[in-house]
Amino acid sequence: MIRFRLVLTCALWLCGVLWAAAQTPGNRAGSTTPSGVPAGTNGQPQYKPGNSWTLTTPLGLHVDNTIDTLTYNYQQRNLPAMGSDAWATTGNLGAEGINMLFFGRTPQETFFFDDALARWLPSLRTQRLFNVYQPNTVVQYNFGGGRQNKTDRLQADFAGNVNRRIGVGASMDYLYSKGCYENQATKDFSVGLNAYYLGDRYEFQGIFQQFNFLNKENGGITDDLYITDPAELQGGVDKIEAKSIPTRLSTAHNRVNGANFLMTHAWKVGFWEDEQVNDTLTRQRYVPVTRFIYSLDYRKRHHFFINTNSTQAHDFWENFYLDPSRTDEDQRYWSLTNSVGFEMIEGFKKWMQFGLSAYASWVTRHFRQSTDFELPELTDEQIEQLTPLPAGFNVAPKTTLNSIVVGGRLSRTRGSIIRYNADARFGITGDMAGDIDLNGEISTRFRLFGDTVEIAADAALRNLKPSYLLRHYISNHFAWDNDFGKERTVEIGGHLTIPWTRTILSARVANLQNRVYFDANSLPAQYGGSIQVFSASLSQKFKAGIWHWDNSITYQATANADVLPLPALTVYSNMYIDFRAFRVLRLLIGLDCDYYTSYYGLEYQPATMTFHVQNPSEARIKVGNYPLCNAYVTARLYKVRFYVMYSHVNQGMFSKDYFSLPHYPINPGRLQLGLSVDFPD
Repeated sequence: MIRFRLVLTCALWLCGVLWAAAQTPGNRAGSTTPSGVPAGTNGQPQYKPGNSWTLTTPLGLHVDNTIDTLTYNYQQRNLPAMGSDAWATTGNLGAEGINMLFFGRTPQETFFFDDALARWLPSLRTQRLFNVYQPNTVVQYNFGGGRQNKTDRLQADFAGNVNRRIGVGASMDYLYSKGCYENQATKDFSVGLNAYYLGDRYEFQGIFQQFNFLNKENGGITDDLYITDPAELQGGVDKIEAKSIPTRLSTAHNRVNGANFLMTHAWKVGFWEDEQVNDTLTRQRYVPVTRFIYSLDYRKRHHFFINTNSTQAHDFWENFYLDPSRTDEDQRYWSLTNSVGFEMIEGFKKWMQFGLSAYASWVTRHFRQSTDFELPELTDEQIEQLTPLPAGFNVAPKTTLNSIVVGGRLSRTRGSIIRYNADARFGITGDMAGDIDLNGEISTRFRLFGDTVEIAADAALRNLKPSYLLRHYISNHFAWDNDFGKERTVEIGGHLTIPWTRTILSARVANLQNRVYFDANSLPAQYGGSIQVFSASLSQKFKAGIWHWDNSITYQATANADVLPLPALTVYSNMYIDFRAFRVLRLLIGLDCDYYTSYYGLEYQPATMTFHVQNPSEARIKVGNYPLCNAYVTARLYKVRFYVMYSHVNQGMFSKDYFSLPHYPINPGRLQLGLSVDFPD
């Protein structure tokens, strides 16, 4: 396998270098090719980079995005413990994790098994569509470790246009990692397709995603001393191989698979007007006034949890509701949302300085859970070992919920001074009746000292019923039947960007009422009071010649750390030199470090793939107060990017207490490599 990885890396490298070699200087900059396309300094056609966007649901409105061609921190994408400046993870690439920067967390999913894998799962919210002048395929290969702890990740993305109206795209992501510790292997695979047609009168946009994620669960290591003081457990021997550390589970694994499909159709009504091309030539241009929209959003999920070691199970879990000898359970979910709406398009006349849209949606959601009726017949002895269900428990194996939701959006995206958008969403009938989701933002830019300063503010008000599975759930080890009230959130924030000092200041505050969280027993609970959360961040970049020092500092305060524990201070610092070698090879050589203060960390529950608080009445475990540092070299040669990195380079230098979660240590130091090649045409 090592030979295969080296051959694949060399093959991609050779393809990239050969392509780059074909770009040898020929024509003078500013000349044109025979086709009339402007030529660059290498004589090849200098195509415009095009543009990219994501879609809002349910109306499929465009949100501008960027085309990723950056070299900066390319290597960081394949570090399990650096999903954010404060990321808590079970340790392996592709494994479960949670953002401990509260305001950086993604919205909670209806199928809560998705939440722990949100960093890796494909999402309709983040899927980019491209309008490019030249078809392009990006292939990335990242690997590290040896035979026992190898990591391989192969990604490919394609984008191309038939013409200026029709575009197609495809993506693939295959991740296989054995992990640095025993029984934590991951095998994740996802594919995606997208297409669009943007005509004068009719628009179509479609996205399809499918994935299958398989993660082994080890329950954490059996004793933290294997990391902090192995000599005490090994009769004075101070070194230990990470793979030889025993774990609490050895035969447990989670599988999450599913699919997402979104399509939007829009019919545009407007008028024709003359457009001046030059002094003597005019042409007809269609100006849309209103878009009438239909969209369909379908999502399907299937979760499996299997554990066959009965002895380990009885040591790890307290309850056995369905089978005392083994666990083989699954939960299924699908949702179908049909929406109709309209949009008054911004800017069709000079006096129309904003866009206005409204919609109505019919939402159907279906849940299916494991019950005792679906399991093989148990013996009388096994039945006696079952845990009685909670008093009054009554959860149906299959449930279908229907709701009607209405909403709208007011936005101004083309203003030279002020831009804003405001969204409103209301549940009218069914399980979502009474739900309210309001949010908005406003920003302004103005010239100061020869540069553009940006000030932005945003606010949100949410009054939402907790998801069905948080209220009603049955599995072998956990069962609950809750009557939760709606969660209420008020959130206000803003940021200030000062370009000439390379400074970004931001602050945010939220008031959370009736917050639902997982308690010390790994059960969902609702805190009836209010929790205030405050965050302030400073991003400051320094530069002197080729020397760069980028820093990000975040302070967080939570009014109730027993319900919502957060690290108080988080620091990320990256010092590097950025220069060009041989005129064409861009190099970044540096060292980055991530640090957050200690706090009572969340614990991970494999059976439900959730993170829960520790029991405040018992001895609790703190995590954090440990810097994670990585030495790296990243480079870019034309369309080729690559990196060489030694992650966790400071292992054992200052402390050995490198845990991301209680009983889940960060990966030990190791060499990692990655390569990305852009293939045009």
